[in-house]
Amino acid sequence: MDFKNKVVIITGASSGIGKACAEEFAKRGANLVLAARQYVTLCEITTQLESQYGIKAVAVQADVSNREDCKHIVKQTVDTFGRIDVLVNNAGLSMRALFRDVDLSVLENLMDVNFWGTVFCSKYALSEILKTKGSIIGVSSIAGYRGLPGRTGYSASKFAMNGFMESLRTELLKTGVHVMVACPGFTTSNIRVAALSEDGKSHGETSMDEGKMMTAEEVAVIMVDGVAGRKRTLIITGQGKLTVWLNKLLPSLADKLVFNHFTKEKSALIK
Repeated sequence: MDFKNKVVIITGASSGIGKACAEEFAKRGANLVLAARQYVTLCEITTQLESQYGIKAVAVQADVSNREDCKHIVKQTVDTFGRIDVLVNNAGLSMRALFRDVDLSVLENLMDVNFWGTVFCSKYALSEILKTKGSIIGVSSIAGYRGLPGRTGYSASKFAMNGFMESLRTELLKTGVHVMVACPGFTTSNIRVAALSEDGKSHGETSMDEGKMMTAEEVAVIMVDGVAGRKRTLIITGQGKLTVWLNKLLPSLADKLVFNHFTKEKSALIK
């Protein structure tokens, strides 16, 4: 797929993988609609990308857990560019808290952003993407294939996203629309710093060694290549591929290995 003059919507585009994907699409000539809650940051990003790559980029302030905001993202895109070629459902929240301690509002919040945000944006963009035979992308996680301790709400929301995207892909099988799920694995980004604690407040620090992870920019190249090649699923890291494989073939062993891995977190989740 040649992205020159194509129109790409990216949610959660103010930092991390979303921001990196915006730059990678811009490098390849795509025009962008970038959505997030951080409007000032988005405006700075769009200005920089327009200046550096000669594309057109629009910033839209939006909370994807609000369906009217999602409808506005799509309307702004169509009003500005007249088409949608790619929708990247990237906006997401994480958490670090044991289920026995967590307030249920935290799980509701994660489901609203990670799952319903994907559903709302995909619903409102679908009619336009059908016209262009474009792509709908869900940025999921290995946590959507394998439940992770301390992340019950995150895993639940990503499992739900994966099921939704698989159903949607099958429904659209004969339409020419491309549906891809991308599972980056652990990536250097702000998501662990912003992860919610048991009371819904941000942890404000990461629980892992970020220096050993893939960068958001590396993930973005693989993802945009995946869109160009109209891939079905991307499980990006070797650790992620091994986890999915073990969980299918040796689930009891996977339980033990995952438990042992997460007991090493700085937050000492497993007590």
